[in-house]
Amino acid sequence: MMKRVLLFAAAKESVGQDSITVELPDTATVADLRKQLVSEYPVIRDLVARSFIAVDQQFASNDVLIADAKEIALIPPVSGG
Repeated sequence: MMKRVLLFAAAKESVGQDSITVELPDTATVADLRKQLVSEYPVIRDLVARSFIAVDQQFASNDVLIADAKEIALIPPVSGG
């Protein structure tokens, strides 16, 4: 299945796009998505490890299945002050 992943902040800047599309098996989990993102976009390897993944606007743990997801987002940590 093809899934579109929205990118924000440093991930968006590093990849140069506000979203990317990745191909995943139908049984893919958030952990599988993380591995695929790193494989296809090694420039965001460190960010993927530290980022939240939101599935349908809810933060998701690595074991969440994403087959039925309508929206997926990679949300890097933010800092400021």
